[in-house]
Amino acid sequence: MDWRAACVLPNTLMTDTNLPLSKQCAYCKQYKPLTEFRRRTGKRSKGQSRRGACRECRKLREAGNAQMQLQVKGTPALKETKTSHTSTGSKGKTRPRAADPRRKAPQLRGPKPDPQDASALVPSAKGMILMRGHSDKGRRWHQEIDLELAVTLVKEHAAVVVNRRTIRRLYSNKDFRAYILTRDNYTCHFCGLYGDTIDHLLPRAKGGHTTPDNCVCACNLCNQSKADQYVEEFMGR
Repeated sequence: MDWRAACVLPNTLMTDTNLPLSKQCAYCKQYKPLTEFRRRTGKRSKGQSRRGACRECRKLREAGNAQMQLQVKGTPALKETKTSHTSTGSKGKTRPRAADPRRKAPQLRGPKPDPQDASALVPSAKGMILMRGHSDKGRRWHQEIDLELAVTLVKEHAAVVVNRRTIRRLYSNKDFRAYILTRDNYTCHFCGLYGDTIDHLLPRAKGGHTTPDNCVCACNLCNQSKADQYVEEFMGR
């Protein structure tokens, strides 16, 4: 029996595996052999399950969708016309728009501040200044410090002014140590012998900072003996 007979009796003609040989198309509503339907793939595929549309109907749908996409792409884009907010008088002359008092005047940026001018710094609403720098491995970091510390770092040549709210630290920890030792020629500031450590003239415990002006080269013995004493107190012993 050919497939036309199967279309007449779709529910009665079965194979040995109890599977139908024909199926009704969901679009043209005609009974056609299973070979006219594509197999299902994915989660919905169960054995010999087929798609709902026959091959011919699928081709017609795909051709129609492609033609519709071409029509959409071929339509020229509509240009948006901006409506003027100026009102015209009886003679067609435009009236100037009144200034809006709520609109803020544009702030004019002044000249770039001098990198060594600490007086150009202006703190934020919280009274802080942003400090940027880089670590020994080259990673960038930033933190907020108070205005007094920022001014001290700039004056003691440990940082430079980037803008009125930001400073940039010049040295990483490793670079700063190498700079101080090289500057002092590896000579202890207190005894004149060989030194390979860094000591603060004004101890950090008493308000000193790690800056080029406050740090000197020192030997290990002088560094440990001075501890948190003032220079005059340590040298007068």
